[in-house]
Amino acid sequence: MPYLTSRSERGSWLDRLKWLVSFTRIDYIIFLILMLVKLMILHSHLHLQNIDMNPLDVVTAIGSIMLASFWTIFLPYRGRLIALIVLDVLLTFLIFSDLVYFRYFQDFITIPVLLQAGQVDSLGDSIWELIYMEDIWMFADWIVLLLVGVFLIGRRIRRRSNRSYSSSRRYSSAYTPSLPTRFSKRLVQGMIVFVLGLVLTIGPIKFATSTWATGLFVGNWWNMSLYNVTGLLAFHGYDAYRYADDHFGPQDQLSTDKTDEVKQWFDAKQATRSKAGDDDLFGAYKGKNVIVVQGEAFMNFVIGQSYNGQEITPNINRLMKKSMYFSQYYHQTGQGRTSDADMASNASLHPLPTGSVFIRYPDHEFDTLPKILKSKDYSTNVFHAYESSFWNRSIMYQNMGYDTFYSKPDFTIDEPLGWSLGDKSFFRQSLDKMVELKQPFYSFLITLSSHHPYSLPASVQELDMGDLTGTTFGDYIQSLHYVDAALGEMEQEMKDNGLWDDTILMFYGDHDNSLKEKEPMEEFLGRSLTALDMEQLMNQVPMLVHLPDDSHAGTYNEPTGQLDMTPSILHLLGINASPYYLMGNDMFNQKEDKLVVLRTGAFTDGNVFYIPSADGIFEHGTAYDMKTRKVTDVEQARSSYDEAQKRLNVSDELITYDLIRQFHEASTTAK
Repeated sequence: MPYLTSRSERGSWLDRLKWLVSFTRIDYIIFLILMLVKLMILHSHLHLQNIDMNPLDVVTAIGSIMLASFWTIFLPYRGRLIALIVLDVLLTFLIFSDLVYFRYFQDFITIPVLLQAGQVDSLGDSIWELIYMEDIWMFADWIVLLLVGVFLIGRRIRRRSNRSYSSSRRYSSAYTPSLPTRFSKRLVQGMIVFVLGLVLTIGPIKFATSTWATGLFVGNWWNMSLYNVTGLLAFHGYDAYRYADDHFGPQDQLSTDKTDEVKQWFDAKQATRSKAGDDDLFGAYKGKNVIVVQGEAFMNFVIGQSYNGQEITPNINRLMKKSMYFSQYYHQTGQGRTSDADMASNASLHPLPTGSVFIRYPDHEFDTLPKILKSKDYSTNVFHAYESSFWNRSIMYQNMGYDTFYSKPDFTIDEPLGWSLGDKSFFRQSLDKMVELKQPFYSFLITLSSHHPYSLPASVQELDMGDLTGTTFGDYIQSLHYVDAALGEMEQEMKDNGLWDDTILMFYGDHDNSLKEKEPMEEFLGRSLTALDMEQLMNQVPMLVHLPDDSHAGTYNEPTGQLDMTPSILHLLGINASPYYLMGNDMFNQKEDKLVVLRTGAFTDGNVFYIPSADGIFEHGTAYDMKTRKVTDVEQARSSYDEAQKRLNVSDELITYDLIRQFHEASTTAK
C-alpha cells in the first residue's frame, strides 16, 4: 500500500531527526562557561550594596551570552572555532574595559562614552593605575582555549583521515547527510540557541520590571540599576538600542504635556526667585571681575587637615579666614566628570545620566554664566593648558558664550608637570593674560596638576606621608599640597598686578579622586568612617568665595552644590537670575530651598541625607538623620526623594530636547 511507510523509511526519518537535534558542540559549551565565569568575576569586583548575583541573574547572563554568540552555530566547525575565539577576545575586552572604567567612574561604558574614546590616549597613566594584578585571571582562558583549539583541530584531522571511524562514529545508520542538509542542521540548532537565549534573557527581565523594578526603562535610573536587572551584556545591548533609537529612530519631540511640566517647574522656580527679595549682598559687587578656579579632583576632606604635623592646605586655610567657606558643598557630576562639573557650575543644570553634555549636545542652547555676563558687557574667557579638543571644549565653549579659549598652544610649557603645565605656571601665565583684558571680565580656570594618577615628580613633593608614601592616596595628598601652594602664589600675584581688590575669586573642586578605599582615608583622618561619612566625603568638594573687601568671611554649613554657583555669582553682581533657566539655588539667599541632588539620586536637604540603593527602589535606600547621623525611617525622605527625581528628569528633558531654545523662541514670538 503506497500510503504506508516502510520500516526502513521510518528508520531513515528517525535517524534524520535524531541527527538534526543532537547537539555535540563541546567548544560552544566551553565558551558559554568561560564567559559566564568572566561575568561573575566582574560582578565580584564591583562591591555594590544590595546587588548580589542571584540565580535569576545567572540565567540572564547565560541567555545574553547565547544571544551574543548564537550565530557561531551557523558556521562549519573550523569557522565556528575561529569565531568563538574572536568573540571570546572581544567580550573579554568589553568586560575588562567595563571593570577598569567602573573603578574610576563607578559606572559602565556606554555608547556616548565611546564617542569620547579619543580621550583615552590622554588617560594612559590613569588607566594603568586602575589595572590590578589579579585581573590576569580574566585572560587565563586564552591560553587554555588555544590549547583546546589545537587539540580539537588535531582530532578533527585524525577523524577525517580515518573515514571508517568517522562514518561509524558520526552516523549510526545508513543515512549520510548532504552538504545542504548539514547546513540545515546548523541553522536549526543556531535558531534554537537564539530562541532559548532570548527566553532566558527576557524572562527574568520581564519578571523584574513587572514586579519590583517597574518603570526601569522609562524612569531616570542610574546605569547600575539597569545592570542589576539586565546583567552586563544585556545592559550594553539595551544601551545600543537606546542610542540608536535616540539618534537614528523617529525623532519625536517631547510631548506637549511633558514640555509643559518642564516649563511649569522653571516658572515656579523663577517666581520663587523674584519673591525672595534682595539682601545686602545683592549687587554689592556690581561691575567687579570674577575669577573662578575649578580644581581637578580637589576634595573637601583635606581642608584644615594636617598629617605628621604638616598642614596639607596652608594657603587655603589662611585664605579661609577672610573668605566665605562652604563646608557642605557637593559635586554633582556624572560620567562626564570634569566637563560635568563645568556644565553644572556654569549652566546650573544636572549632567546627563550617560555620557557628557559637552560631547552629546554641544549645539543645544543653554543659559550659561559666560553668556549671561557677556550680555552685561563682560569679557568672558576660559583658561585650560590642555588640548582644546578634549571634552569637545573648542566647540562647546563657543556655544557657552566665551570670547576666548586659551588652551595648550597659548601657554609656554615652562613647568612640565603631570598632564601638561604645572598649576603654578598656569596661574601665572593666565593672570598675565587677564591684566590685558577689557574689564570687567569673567575668567574660568581649569587646573590639571592634581589629575589622576597624581604622580608628581619628587622635586615638587614636599610632604612626609609616612606609611602612605608611595601609595596612590599619598601621591594624591602631595598633589593637593602642590595645588594649594600654586593658589597661594596666585593670590600674591593678583595683589601685585592690582586685580585682588577688584575681583571676586572662587575656588571649588570638580569631582572626587576616584579612590574609594576606606582604609587610607581613615588612616589620614585618624578615625573610623561610617557609610554616611564615606558618602559625604566622596561627594564633597571645597567652595571658597573671596570678596574684594574680605567681608562676610566665615564658615557656612548649609548644603550647597555646583548647580548653585551661577545663581550665586549673579546675586553678587546684582543680576536678576529669574529670566534664566537655572536649576540651582542662590547660596547667599537663605530663603531658597537647600535641597542638593546628586546624579546618582542621592540628596540632602540639611535634615536628611538619602543614599539610594543600587537597585533603584526607594524603600531599599537608606535615610540618615543629619543631627544624629543615625539611620532613620526612610519615609522621612519620601517628599524630597520625589522632588529630587523630578529635578533630574526636568534637567534631562530640558537638555535632551533642547527646550531652552524652544522656550526662548516662544518668548520672542510672544513679544
